Amino acid sequence: MKLLLTDSGVSNASILAALVDLLGRPITEARALCIPTAGYGGLYGDPDGPWNFISGQADGPMTELGWKSVGVLELTALPSIDKERWVSWVREADVLLVNGGDTLYLCHWMQESGLADVFPSLRDTVYVGLSAGSLVLTPRIGEHFASTNPRADGDDSTLGLVDFSIFPHIDSPDRTMADAEQWAAGIKGPAYVTDSQTAIKVTKGSAEVISEGYWKLFNTAVLRSATFLCRASAAQKNSAASTGRGRPSATTSRKCPRCPRSL
Repeated sequence: MKLLLTDSGVSNASILAALVDLLGRPITEARALCIPTAGYGGLYGDPDGPWNFISGQADGPMTELGWKSVGVLELTALPSIDKERWVSWVREADVLLVNGGDTLYLCHWMQESGLADVFPSLRDTVYVGLSAGSLVLTPRIGEHFASTNPRADGDDSTLGLVDFSIFPHIDSPDRTMADAEQWAAGIKGPAYVTDSQTAIKVTKGSAEVISEGYWKLFNTAVLRSATFLCRASAAQKNSAASTGRGRPSATTSRKCPRCPRSL
């Protein structure tokens, strides 16, 4: 899959351009499936959130972007549907739009439904996550986000399709940089802090921050792949603290001094 892991949906022109680039076609020619499931989970889940997401009335723009068609894939229903049937729906979609909400609830149903098993075969599909829809693809979310709906064993691991974690919504009144620093220390692996104007684009194992707002990368010393190490070097050239503020496509398009790869 090609990934666009957003904090708050397709919230600005830079993120929209990244989405169109991943699709390789205009949005008006692309078929979407939206996955509202995460909105039902956790302490704050209710029926309003999934409906607002499906109908394009949520704060983060996703389903209302002008798609050729939009269908709904409710993960809790999939175990009762013939697998070949629903897998064909997924394969025919150009993009999966995955709602925010409770990350561990979403992770459970991605595994329980069998959708997570299908992901490796979706080579050309674009996956667009919103908040929890993005976090679910990371290796772990940390106690800060797992505490609202904890597993009995305290495990905070998620699907691990990427090798970095994400602390979203840093521009929210109840999420401070001190909170993010404490979270990142517990995560220990590479960890991005993002605001509502930021997304992370991932293609062929290469991550690029797309931002018209603020972001920060923690734990750069433990980045596990050469690609991410190169991007960390580029980010550090932008700022000694590995941060970006107010620059469209903030990690950038410069050459890495450590290798011939274009960042």
